[in-house]
Amino acid sequence: MTVSHDEVEPITESVHDNSWSANLEKPHHGDDRALVREQAIEAVEHTAPGNHVNLVTHGDHGHPEEYLYETLADAFDDVEYEYVEQCGCGGHVTRVHV
Repeated sequence: MTVSHDEVEPITESVHDNSWSANLEKPHHGDDRALVREQAIEAVEHTAPGNHVNLVTHGDHGHPEEYLYETLADAFDDVEYEYVEQCGCGGHVTRVHV
């Protein structure tokens, strides 16, 4: 099942001036790596400097190093990211420091 990215609820609509987590492991995320990458970029863009966002990605895509890290490196010159852990549900947590 393909979902139009325009039909998916935004990951956030406000800038977070604190550390927060972006849930990128909903069923439609499991079906669409491009959506995960797109919303991960949006989550980082909506994180105020000096804070971090935990990108919680769907386990169906495997380790985020395989598809997300290059996206983050290409999109941002001034962020650092690190792998945190695999969740009990199979998802993965990547922490992005802004």
